[in-house]
Amino acid sequence: MLNSWQPFLALLLTLLLISPSTFAFSSPLSDEAIREAYFLGQRRDEKMTTFLEKYKQRLREPDSGPHIASVEFLTPFALLVLQSKDRSIGYSAQQAALDHRDQEEKVAINIEVLFTDSYGALIQKPTSERPGAPIGFMFRSSDFWRDIDVQVLVKDRAVKPAQFTGEPLYFCSDGCRLAGATLHLEFAARLFDSDAATINVMPPEGPEVWADFDLTTLR
Repeated sequence: MLNSWQPFLALLLTLLLISPSTFAFSSPLSDEAIREAYFLGQRRDEKMTTFLEKYKQRLREPDSGPHIASVEFLTPFALLVLQSKDRSIGYSAQQAALDHRDQEEKVAINIEVLFTDSYGALIQKPTSERPGAPIGFMFRSSDFWRDIDVQVLVKDRAVKPAQFTGEPLYFCSDGCRLAGATLHLEFAARLFDSDAATINVMPPEGPEVWADFDLTTLR
């Protein structure tokens, strides 16, 4: 009788070993994880800031081209922390759970791009199409970020974002001037079925950037 159960027991053990998820980070989030994220976001203190810092890599300025200043990888848990932080007084843990229920969990990647001396707000342009025309200057378009290519790799395969948007960054002091942009990419969390992810940023000028994230260190 025991022998007849052995194949079933072996299958059950295998399922237990691979459960509950193939994700390195938490997904789908349990009710307990949702509550933890809610209360961490409500703190709005140094503990919350320190926790979120490990989701961001800050990069050095290159010798030429725009400065890919930071790359941020936000898991469903981190996104819920930020959602709780941004909600007004009266937002409860129960409401956070209701808001999260039946929603597909997502991963967000944010990339901050800043101008440099070699890649700034002003670009050179001939004053006319006439040969030998003097060189003038014009302001760079606020949607310059569209010329930046981003590839996200999981298990050496590229995953496609559900959304890819950007917004200009302005520095304001005695007037405002364009200073860079932030790129926002959004993915289904189920695409990240690995312990690691790599973000490759390819600007139109200057070196490309690689940011590797160990997903086993993120919630």
